Amino acid sequence: MGRHAGGTRDIAPSSPGWCHAPRFPKTMVPSTSGFTVSLRRLSNLPTLTLDRLQTLLREYVDETGRAVDLVLIGGMAMQAYGHPSRATIDVDGELRNGVRSLKAFLSRHNIPANLGQSLSGWSVVAMPPGYRDRATVMIDEPGVRMSLLAPVDFIVAKLRRGTDEDLADAGWIAERFHVSACQVRAAADSALAASLEDTALFLFECTVDRFCQALDQTAP
Repeated sequence: MGRHAGGTRDIAPSSPGWCHAPRFPKTMVPSTSGFTVSLRRLSNLPTLTLDRLQTLLREYVDETGRAVDLVLIGGMAMQAYGHPSRATIDVDGELRNGVRSLKAFLSRHNIPANLGQSLSGWSVVAMPPGYRDRATVMIDEPGVRMSLLAPVDFIVAKLRRGTDEDLADAGWIAERFHVSACQVRAAADSALAASLEDTALFLFECTVDRFCQALDQTAP
């Protein structure tokens, strides 16, 4: 695991070889994230990069005196995992403290943000227990700490929502980090065991089954 300038750690494999995500059938899973960016809005806002986000977070810490401990999810996370072409305009993530304060700061810089203190609260399907402990710290400097979910936890987070884009992201991560269908099923079972009973869990199980079947078909 290498370290870039500015405290950024490279979690990608040493010889990744860009791979294409397999196509997965669509199964929608209800989510409480409630944050969808329209194509019109996407075209009117500048693309956000990890370097730009890191710079802004440093400014936020200097301005407010608040430390940032952020676990990335969504498009910014895909960039950090090494996706060669994933663009995003917003920040999605779990923030331990200062959600309203950071959201207001980012809004002043025309950056939409979907932040919460617990990723598990974004869906009726819980995250696999211990996901925060398994996260990899990629930036660790005074006042600013950014982490990435373990690949299998990120996949479960994506399958909880289950849109076409989420499934494509999950498939790319599975291939990139050699996550097996068996590992995905085990993590999904852990998430289900930690979830309150709800009919939406059945839809999540269907999404996981279809994803794992497609993953098995693309395995070498």
